[in-house]
Amino acid sequence: MIPLLRGTYWAAAIGIAGSCPAAAVAQAASYPSKPIRLVNPYAPGGTVDIVARVVAQKLNEAWGLPVIVDNRPGAGTTIGTEIVAHAVPDGYTLLQTSGTIAANVTLYPKLSFDPVKNLAPVALVVQAPYILAVHPAVPARSVQEFINLARARPGQLAFASVGTGSTAHLTMELFRSLARIEMLHVPYKGGAPSISAILSGEVQSIFSPVPSVLPLARSGKLRAFAVSSAARVELAPDLPTIAESGLPGFDSTGWYAMFVPMHTPRGIVDQINAEINRILRQPEQRERFLSIGMVPVGGSPEALGEYLKVEIARWAKVIREAGVKPE
Repeated sequence: MIPLLRGTYWAAAIGIAGSCPAAAVAQAASYPSKPIRLVNPYAPGGTVDIVARVVAQKLNEAWGLPVIVDNRPGAGTTIGTEIVAHAVPDGYTLLQTSGTIAANVTLYPKLSFDPVKNLAPVALVVQAPYILAVHPAVPARSVQEFINLARARPGQLAFASVGTGSTAHLTMELFRSLARIEMLHVPYKGGAPSISAILSGEVQSIFSPVPSVLPLARSGKLRAFAVSSAARVELAPDLPTIAESGLPGFDSTGWYAMFVPMHTPRGIVDQINAEINRILRQPEQRERFLSIGMVPVGGSPEALGEYLKVEIARWAKVIREAGVKPE
C-alpha cells in the first residue's frame, strides 16, 4: 500500500497546484521537460502491455523524451492503479489500464482510491471485442448448441479467464446470466495460461481477445462461435455476434484507456489527449491496431469519464448478481 506520508505529500501538492493557477499554466506550457512514467498494472506481454508500449513509443517520438513503461502487476490491477492515484499530479505519471478499473470499484470496496475521484481521464485508446471459443472436443457447433449443452450439464462445463473480475471473466458471467446456465469458473494468472488451459482441454470454454483466439480457431485448435461486441469485427466478418446467436442485446467489449492523477493541470491533460488522438488518426497506426483485433477510439477526456461511470454501474450489477468475489 502507499505510505501515509506519500498520500499527505500528494494532498499537499494538490492544494498548492489548486491555489496557484498561474503556476499550473506555466507548468502546462513547459510540459513535458523530463522523462515520463507510464504505469501498466499488468505483467509484461499482455494486451494492455502491447497498447502501453505502442503509446509510449509514439509519445517518445513526438516529445523527444523517454516514456518508460513501468509494469506493476498484482491484486487485480489495484497495486499499479494505486501508485498513479496517489502520485504527484504533474503529468509525469500516467496510467495505461483496462476496463477492469471499472469492475474493481465493486470487487474491492475498501480500495484506498476511487477511480472517479482520484484519477482524471485522458482518453479511451482502443476497444477489443472477445471471441467465445471452445475446445474442439466440446460437442457443440454454435452458441445455441453450447447453451443447450450447458443446460444439460449444469456446473460440469468449465471456463477459463485471465483472472477474477477481469472484463473477460465478467463477460462470461453476463453470458451465463442471460443464457441461464451454470458453469465453473477457473481463473488463471494472465492470457497465456488461460489459453494453454483450453488448448489442453483442462477447461472447455473461454472469452478471449480476437488476436488470441482467431489464429487458433483457423488452425482447428479451438472452435470459435461468436464475438462479444454489438457488431461483427473486421478481422473475422464470418463470425456472428452473441446477440445474433440467440442472446439479443448482448454487448461486452474490452477497453484500454489512459488516466492521470486527479488535479493534473488541464493543459497537460489536453496535451496528452491531443497526442493520443493524433496517434490514433495515423493510417499506419490504425491499421496496426486493427490487425491485432483492436479498434482505435480516442475522443475527449469527458467522453472517457462518462464511459467509466457507465461501466462501473454496468459491471456492479453483474458482479452482485453473480456473487463474484476477488481472489
